Amino acid sequence: MPDQALPGPNLRVLVADDNPVVRAGLAALLDGHPDLEVVAKAADGEEAIEAATRLRPDVVLLDVRMPGTDGLTALPALALLAPVMMLTYSREPEVVAEALRRGAVGYLVHGEFTAAELISAVREIRHARATVPDSLGVSYEPNDSSSHLQPLVAQSSKARSGFAARLRRGVPDRLSFGLSSREVEVMDLIASGMSNRQIASACFISEKTVKNHINRIFAKLHSSSRSEAIAHWLGTAREGWSR
Repeated sequence: MPDQALPGPNLRVLVADDNPVVRAGLAALLDGHPDLEVVAKAADGEEAIEAATRLRPDVVLLDVRMPGTDGLTALPALALLAPVMMLTYSREPEVVAEALRRGAVGYLVHGEFTAAELISAVREIRHARATVPDSLGVSYEPNDSSSHLQPLVAQSSKARSGFAARLRRGVPDRLSFGLSSREVEVMDLIASGMSNRQIASACFISEKTVKNHINRIFAKLHSSSRSEAIAHWLGTAREGWSR
């Protein structure tokens, strides 16, 4: 099916992510559509605010975890300049809720949407609609920075909805596991049912790197299999977490 470009002026996008591969990949994807134009790329929140102030994009795609000024810190200032959609690996309900409270009009998690869904979500902002997948288990309520937007809740698969429901039933203190931010991202993708190949694609890394991350995750979670690691991660292991 041919791409359904929207009439009118191009939608100007600012992409903010500390991973240069992710930035380049998103820019290439968006620029491949005639009605979308990436006008700036930023590696942290401070760069994003400077670029948004100077260029006034139509939408900002913003990562949560970045060195220096992170996404949540930069979000209130950015939300005053342009609609902000979080595009990140962080799917913790408290992070999603805080991002929406600070003015984000949408929240998408890498590995849980297709390229077509991302393009559609970016375009919806032109119609003053927000995108918050129901799999994240957080309702969208416009605040002062986004009161002009009407929420558009994206539909997700039953599997992802079930995964989110398990998360909401109670997650252990994940800081106690000692995982790095990348390992947290990989473990969340494992828990969502993704294969090593799918994780590699979602994270823009090789399968060998995924396997290395998984080996370290298993060691830190005292697990010998994916199912055991998921049980500890979601707080469903019968014996509970112990060091």
